[in-house]
Amino acid sequence: MTDKTLITVLKIIMTTGLCLIALGVYFHLYSEAIEQMGVTGMIISACCVAIGMIMSLPTKMFLTFVLVKREEDLKHHKLH
Repeated sequence: MTDKTLITVLKIIMTTGLCLIALGVYFHLYSEAIEQMGVTGMIISACCVAIGMIMSLPTKMFLTFVLVKREEDLKHHKLH
């Protein structure tokens, strides 16, 4: 897998994670259907937030490492 493809996949995973976090917050604060479910609804909203965090946080770190590595490689090629 090339770096460009890997970066695109990581961005998609990170965006999906952020959307899940936003969905969980929406469920928790504004959704009456989730409120009527009681504890089950709270678990659903908490799972959305948790899965979103699992998808977004490590992906951001890895994406940063990939981008820094790519920048260093470009600097190295320009010097030689």
